[in-house]
Amino acid sequence: MELLSMEWLEKAACTEEDPDLFFPVGTTGPAARDTAAAKEVCAHCEVRVQCLAWALKAGETGVWGGTCTEERADLRRKAQWSHSARSARSARSERSERSTRPERSTRPERSTRSERPERSTRSARSARSARSAAT
Repeated sequence: MELLSMEWLEKAACTEEDPDLFFPVGTTGPAARDTAAAKEVCAHCEVRVQCLAWALKAGETGVWGGTCTEERADLRRKAQWSHSARSARSARSERSERSTRPERSTRPERSTRSERPERSTRSARSARSARSAAT
């Protein structure tokens, strides 16, 4: 069911209630009682999930889907944090995977000292003496 169509609203339990109940002004006193009464109506509604999804997507205020404006703001923050955390984990995993992969080199492999053929001690001494004599 598409969220933007709002067809679910025809089945909503709140359509028979006073709309002011679902849009209290404030969070204390009578407003808190109205919020609690509105949530009680939502608790028995068959389209509560669709209503909540609508309110989250549309940024509605008031009581929707059994949640108040502040509760939906918390849900959005948690969802954003969860998304950020998943993205960070994915990036770390990708970096880790790249670091464990062998690097492809375009340069020819260089031999190490132990793999190089040894010069004879005699030829090394001869080269040093030739350099000394030249100076």
